[in-house]
Amino acid sequence: MIARVPCDEGSLTGTLTAQTRWLAGDWRTNSFVPENLHASLERADTLTPQVPAGSTLSALALRFILSNPAVSTIIPGMRRPAHVRANLAASDGASLPETLVRQLRAHRWDREPTAWSQ
Repeated sequence: MIARVPCDEGSLTGTLTAQTRWLAGDWRTNSFVPENLHASLERADTLTPQVPAGSTLSALALRFILSNPAVSTIIPGMRRPAHVRANLAASDGASLPETLVRQLRAHRWDREPTAWSQ
């Protein structure tokens, strides 16, 4: 299985805020209309306390996906060399504790299509 968009278009990177805006024509202006941006940030905020010390929200997302034995590959976005290094570090083979994986499963978000979704 190949997992794509593991950081939910950026909402699980810990870098987006309610004030985040993109340049005209940037595809994220369509993905993160206000109702989606705010809902995504709220969900990310509920995950932040689960991030192990010394880690990041995006690393937690990648490691969670890799904890599924059916997943062989993840396709995360990488706009900068630092993103590449961070993604490689998260795929070092170190697994999350099973108790944390169980806790994270409770955060599953099955989105229903809406008028703003693509």
